[in-house]
Amino acid sequence: MRSPAELIVVTRGAGAPIQPIALRDNLATEEHLTTLLPLGARLRRIFGPPNRLPGRLAGTDQEPVGADYLNYFTVEGAVYDLEAIAERLRADDSVDGAYVKPGAEPPIAPLQAAARSYTDAPPVTPDFQARQGYLDAAPVGVDARWAWTKPGGRGTGVRVIDIEGAWQFSHEDLTQNQGGVIGGQSTEDEGWRNHGTAVAGEISGDVNAFGITGIAPDSVIRAVSIFGAGSAAAIRTAADALSAGDIILLELHRPGPRHNYADRPDQAGYIAIEWWPDDLAAIRYANTRGVIVVEAAGNGGENLDATLYDTRPTGFPSTWRNPFRAEDSGAIIVGAGAPPPGTHGRDHGPARSRLAFSNYGSRVDTQGWGREVTTTGYGDLQGGGDEDYWYTDTFSGTSSASPIVVGALACYQGIRAAGPGRLTPADIRTRLRATGSPQTAAPDRPATQRIGNLPDLRTLTP
Repeated sequence: MRSPAELIVVTRGAGAPIQPIALRDNLATEEHLTTLLPLGARLRRIFGPPNRLPGRLAGTDQEPVGADYLNYFTVEGAVYDLEAIAERLRADDSVDGAYVKPGAEPPIAPLQAAARSYTDAPPVTPDFQARQGYLDAAPVGVDARWAWTKPGGRGTGVRVIDIEGAWQFSHEDLTQNQGGVIGGQSTEDEGWRNHGTAVAGEISGDVNAFGITGIAPDSVIRAVSIFGAGSAAAIRTAADALSAGDIILLELHRPGPRHNYADRPDQAGYIAIEWWPDDLAAIRYANTRGVIVVEAAGNGGENLDATLYDTRPTGFPSTWRNPFRAEDSGAIIVGAGAPPPGTHGRDHGPARSRLAFSNYGSRVDTQGWGREVTTTGYGDLQGGGDEDYWYTDTFSGTSSASPIVVGALACYQGIRAAGPGRLTPADIRTRLRATGSPQTAAPDRPATQRIGNLPDLRTLTP
């Protein structure tokens, strides 16, 4: 289920306004570096056509340093010996960094239980909303049902773009407020498709008499796939398609420096994607345009405050600083907490305690349910031969936690839009940290291993 590895190149160039001379020099560098690539490979600009960047950054706090975004490229068409190509590029004086970024995966919990049921779906799907405890009042859920009583509280006018691999937007419970895939190339992998479908259902599942109901069912959800262009370019595409106060969801994690493919083939050592320089730059690009970025913390069981992450890897540009401790991307990072014991007859520890697989640390802002999430996809709750009727009771990981936060924020921004106006990404993150149902402790997992509070829309909303 892992996406292809990506070869990223970062050229030298000072952060300055984008002037004609900077454009000319950068274009000349691109032409020169292309001669160092294997036959059939080419450079692709992560932040799009350079003549469009000044307009996209106009009036933002990144306009004075906009030329920095000219420096990010991905190498397309190179399949073999990516590390050797990166080393050759790093030897050139015009290159500040060249590195191979490992493929990303959906941050679903390890060993998700419950296989698909092969029993045909009934003629009419039952109403599963009672199983969606995360909709309930605090401290159990985010109190979406209260938000629905407020003007705009179903996410009215808020647009969400989910970034991952694939979706089943023909699902019976995803027909009302979705705009399909607007970028990238969806993979045919069933695992990615189930994952994207489950995420979409949590956020924007339809209001009807059957199946599930999304937290923010009036919000409009669309998607950008990382296949074809890579994760950073997907973030940029999404940011350009949204307005200030809209939301990007990053449903990805990837193996970090502690992960060992040979010794630990599981998710140990997987981390949030902003640690990689191009993804960090893309998140900052979205944030500076006023777009809220919600990012899965990842399922590596990692302390993101560990000094390991301060060490700049070979190939990272000289300007890189650890975003978990030194250089804030502006994203809202989400950890995975336990649902209330007894949910669906299972017990994962005290409600809102950190689940063992969830990453944690001072950089993690808030949490959502990381187990027992009822939504669209997978087919363990309702299966059969047609994916359009599949539902699950066991969606999990920072995968299931992050859409809960996105849904709550979409409700909140809808309420704000109907009143005093949408909040900025920074203001929303501040409110998430100051409100909500507090994290609790579990054996061997103290509350000091921070994943933050579970959002509570009633206290989040002024």
